[in-house]
Amino acid sequence: MSNERVGDVINEPVIELAVKETSGERVDSWLAQHSHLSRNRIQKLIEQGALSLNDIPCTNKKATVNAGDWLRLEVPTVEPFTLIPEAIPLDILYEDESLLVVNKPAGMVVHPAPGHPRGTLVNAILAHCGDQLTGVGGVQRPGIVHR
Repeated sequence: MSNERVGDVINEPVIELAVKETSGERVDSWLAQHSHLSRNRIQKLIEQGALSLNDIPCTNKKATVNAGDWLRLEVPTVEPFTLIPEAIPLDILYEDESLLVVNKPAGMVVHPAPGHPRGTLVNAILAHCGDQLTGVGGVQRPGIVHR
């Protein structure tokens, strides 16, 4: 049996899908196949209580879906980080007007992320370089190339 999507994404950030056919597949796998989200992202959303299965909250990513089930997944909008310069000491190996080479300490997070909004290499480099960073890598990864 093949799984088919009956309805498309109705209105972001809510994904509502009806299960037309299935053979008892795990809800996280089924959603990953029938939406634009990764299985990992779906599992995290399920753990956070964002999924309803037949209008009942579902926090079990191993729950199975069957023909006739209705899934509703609420996907929170991603909030952009505000990058704040922080005067964190850097081990600078080389610096000129176009390039900064640093020896990143083990355990230091490179880019701000949920759970690590501060104390990152980005915060330290912003304080060190000020407005000299370019837009390489976008707003969240200003001018940083690593490895």
